[in-house]
Amino acid sequence: MEKEQIVYLSVFFGFLIAMVGVGVLVSRKVKSGEDFLMGGRGLSTPLLIGTTLATLVGTGSSMGAVGFGFGNGWAGALYGIGGSVGIILLLILFADVRKYNFMTFSEELSFYYGANKLVKGLTSIILYIACIGWLGAHILGGSLYLTWITGIDPILSKIIVALGFAVYTLIGGYLAVVYTDVIQGVILFLGFVLLTVLSVVTIGGFDEISKQVTPEMGSFLGLEKLGFIPALSLAVVIAVGVLATPSYRHRIYSSKDVNTIKKGFWFTGILFAVFSLFPAIAGMSAYILNPELESGYAFPYLATEVFPLWLGAIILIAGLSATMSSGSSDFIAAVAILLRDIYQLVTGSVPKKDKTVLLSRYSLVVTLLLAMFFTLFTNNIITYISNFISTVMSGLFVAALLGKFWGRTNWQGGIASLIGGSATSFVILQNESLLTFWGNPIIPSVIVALLANVIVSLLTPAQKISKEEALRILEEERSFVDEGTTTQNEKTIAQ
Repeated sequence: MEKEQIVYLSVFFGFLIAMVGVGVLVSRKVKSGEDFLMGGRGLSTPLLIGTTLATLVGTGSSMGAVGFGFGNGWAGALYGIGGSVGIILLLILFADVRKYNFMTFSEELSFYYGANKLVKGLTSIILYIACIGWLGAHILGGSLYLTWITGIDPILSKIIVALGFAVYTLIGGYLAVVYTDVIQGVILFLGFVLLTVLSVVTIGGFDEISKQVTPEMGSFLGLEKLGFIPALSLAVVIAVGVLATPSYRHRIYSSKDVNTIKKGFWFTGILFAVFSLFPAIAGMSAYILNPELESGYAFPYLATEVFPLWLGAIILIAGLSATMSSGSSDFIAAVAILLRDIYQLVTGSVPKKDKTVLLSRYSLVVTLLLAMFFTLFTNNIITYISNFISTVMSGLFVAALLGKFWGRTNWQGGIASLIGGSATSFVILQNESLLTFWGNPIIPSVIVALLANVIVSLLTPAQKISKEEALRILEEERSFVDEGTTTQNEKTIAQ
């Protein structure tokens, strides 16, 4: 192993040790299972901004978007624009659900459908899979980077990256995730600004971008390169991902109040919109410097071969901060769903109070192993994320949207939206001509999921359980969490 590779690995492991130290310090505040999973439900606005921004500036919107900018020019900004739109729509549409004290997104979804057991059980499984999928994307992105800079085996890289954010999450739970997110968010934001500025200086100035990239890459948001429909699909798929990803809902449930969420999400959305330009510029700069490079390695190429060793080490930490901050957030959201909903679905009861933290740590290990398995079948981050969201999350987004804002929807319609969205995505992914036209399946998946929900709801009886009654049922279930006993409503069949 060369000297540079040893330095990079040393910096990486030093950074991991520091994050573990934060986890140890924060773990002193963890007194209960809810503290471990929800952080005491008291996130302030600065903490909310830090942890949300760090999760948004994740693997796809940083390393993935740099690679996408390398191949498609200004289209590299679409990821950030989609994420910004998604987080602002999330606060407009769903910030007020904080008042219900939900613990998981599947609990929120079941509330919209009369506390229906089938909806809750099915969505908890889908959402757990969704968290695992997101976690896999972050492991994948970090491992590609680590493999490039150190030359170690890709599978070993995946293991190292996964264990990196797993350790401090295991120790400190959600509070460790939040505090390390804030630290990593500052590092990665400043790191990417530094990367972009120095990349532009290296190529001879910003004007060189328009001179040396192709006209298609230099067009507005790369529309001439991608085409309008595929470009729109990319922005939409990222926005829908934010609107239906459990880790962002977890931010709502764990924040201090609705006002905190609104202020935090507005500021984060604006800041992320500005950030969206940086990966595109860095990607095009890498293209100018080495047009023969494989696009997926544009980010590590800049960090390790263009800049001096010390600067590469800084950018290394920024890139891995993006991976780890996002990965740890999906990690803890997955465990909350597994213990709060799936455990109850399988056993008929919830974990006892004195066993919740231990079971949470066991669940983290299981979740990590499953996410590792997901990453064995792909090495393209943007494709992985786009196809995954279209297949798993389009129906979830529609079910939540109609469930909250359309009074005539019922549990049959909610299930129909889940099935319709996923089925449409599968069909398009298997049809090359349709996939080429749309770019990814998200737009037709959302449309079909919407139509399926409306049609099936209108053809079946209206929901009889009111929102007030549904909330009472869920609150009764929640009141048994500490005791770990079976609730009376476990005997209730689907309404």
